[in-house]
Amino acid sequence: MAITALPPDTDADIARVTEALAMITPRWNVRIMLALSGPPLRYSELAAKVSWLQNGQLHPKLKSLCDAGLVERTEHTARHVTYGHTERGAALLSILPMIVTWAEEHLEKADRPLAAIEHIEDSLTLLTRRHATAILWVLKSREEVSGRALARIVMPSSDWTNIYPPLRQLVADGLVDTDGMGQPYRLSAAGDGLGPVLGTLSAWAAGQPLDQAAQHPVWGHPQAKPAPRSWISSQSRPAPTALPPARTPQSPPAWHNGDLFSHAATARPKAAVPAGGPRR
Repeated sequence: MAITALPPDTDADIARVTEALAMITPRWNVRIMLALSGPPLRYSELAAKVSWLQNGQLHPKLKSLCDAGLVERTEHTARHVTYGHTERGAALLSILPMIVTWAEEHLEKADRPLAAIEHIEDSLTLLTRRHATAILWVLKSREEVSGRALARIVMPSSDWTNIYPPLRQLVADGLVDTDGMGQPYRLSAAGDGLGPVLGTLSAWAAGQPLDQAAQHPVWGHPQAKPAPRSWISSQSRPAPTALPPARTPQSPPAWHNGDLFSHAATARPKAAVPAGGPRR
């Protein structure tokens, strides 16, 4: 069933990317995936790496990741079971450095050094807002679109005024720009900068090699970069310390817990920021 008034191929593309984001965005999922980097682990070994999870929380999380095809449960004997990434899960991890790179450039600087995992969680919070993926897709392909026209494309079966709550949120998040009420909407520099992330997620979700992102019909041909906007910040914040460099889609992920959790390993991790974008 179509979710937009876009062509079927585009509609399916957006639906796949939305589903891919929904697999990893739930609380702790990315942290569990990253904790599984390396050789497969027994349940007790994994539990020790994610010790902030309360009793009973890890098992359902693992089951959902197994059901999504990202984690594989291997039963060697009745008393020896291990968990590790599937090929699909390992490929998805190689997209995470792209998210970190985007966050370092476009999210407002924090008042303390942030571990890469926190950049990832903050970014995923923005990308999984309702209708966000479809709106970003349309604005990338059409450049500027009025609210009414955008509503007819993104939510054709709803009252057209329903487009404004998600649009206002994307403007507040710094992913979309407009010159004011009644004016068309367009991607901001931050929204346009999501091209490598969304293009690669599209390739992954379609089961294609990740380097196919460069040929994506919407995100694979970058247009002129919009002029950066002046973010309004409630306080000035120092730049984060150096984080692992982004890797090309062809390179296998090589996460190290010390890099990812260096500012969060000794304390219970916080939840992803509920609102933010360039304004954390």
